[in-house]
Amino acid sequence: MTRDEKHQVIEDLKNVFQQNTSVLLLTFSEITVPDLTELRRKLKEEGSSYRVVKNTLAIRAAEETPVGQVSSYFEGPTAVAFSGGDPAGLAKALKEFVKSHPGFNFKAGVVEGQSVESNQIEDLAEMPSRDELLSKLAYLFNAPLTRFASTLQSPLTNLGVLLKQVSENSQEQ
Repeated sequence: MTRDEKHQVIEDLKNVFQQNTSVLLLTFSEITVPDLTELRRKLKEEGSSYRVVKNTLAIRAAEETPVGQVSSYFEGPTAVAFSGGDPAGLAKALKEFVKSHPGFNFKAGVVEGQSVESNQIEDLAEMPSRDELLSKLAYLFNAPLTRFASTLQSPLTNLGVLLKQVSENSQEQ
């Protein structure tokens, strides 16, 4: 690899590290190309990406970025999974892959500017996704309003039923 190619790789990685809110470092061994293709497809569905990196170039790219906090983990075979969206979705997709591929493990990562260890990434994977949390929050806000509206509507409904019965009784007589 020429010096210019190395410089280009460093710049590309630096952009990845700066533009994404979640960057997770992984170690891998005994992974086949079809398995990696499957992983990339799953991550793409989540709006995420996966990339195998050369450690020396990744360390240089991590300087002056949030990923610099975990640059000591760039040793041995290292891959980077990154996402600008939901960190829980990325962690879930990776954890599912890790279960079926024992040579694939979490090292560390940076989630929204905070460094996280491998066990914290697994905890993150157990959390509901951002969309799930937002829908639960919307339900919690909506439930009291729905109950209030039905409470207000109940006397009006009862009054309507009563008036209809009175009308029917008066017509029968």
